[in-house]
Formats: sequence, C-alpha cells, structure tokens
Amino acid sequence: MKIKVIIKRPDEKNGHVTWIENSLENLQRTVGGFIETFTFATDCTIICNEEGKIQELEPNCYCIGELFVGTIVIAGVKGDEFADVPEKVLQMRKKGVLFQPVM
Repeated sequence: MKIKVIIKRPDEKNGHVTWIENSLENLQRTVGGFIETFTFATDCTIICNEEGKIQELEPNCYCIGELFVGTIVIAGVKGDEFADVPEKVLQMRKKGVLFQPVM
C-alpha cells in the first residue's frame, strides 16, 4: 500500500510530496539505513536513518528542535502503522515553516 509523505533531502529547501510504498524495506532504502522515528504529534512522525549522525551524513535541517541528517521522511501515523502525512503538516511545508535550515 502506498502512502503520501514528505521526503526531504539535504539539498532541498522544503522537501517534496510524493507517494511511496509503505514497507520497512522501502523506508530503509529511502533513508539509507535502519529507520528511527521521532513522533512529534499524535498523528505524525519523522523517519530518519538511525545511524545517520554516527555515519556523518550531510546535515539536512532542524525540525521539532532536532537536527536531522541525510534524507528524512515525514509520514502520518494511524495506530501502529504509518499513514498519509496529515494535511496540517502539508500546509506547514507549503508555508515554509516546517523545516529550519542548518547554518
């Protein structure tokens, strides 16, 4: 099953919205390693490379007060499953207030 997500690479200002296959293997491939999640709302999470900082991946952005490196995925959460990213988060991205740049 595919879900709507925001994918943000270090070279992107606001990331891009796309549909991806909701599988562990695909998420690991997207972030380049084992995944770690940072839930920042009851219905939304950031998925990143668990060892990204250890591997010294390129700094990406600050989001929810945390520095993220490498490619990240923002997805919705429904129960124990990933789901479509909530509309309110898509609007934050559109307004340019979701990600803070790394200086």
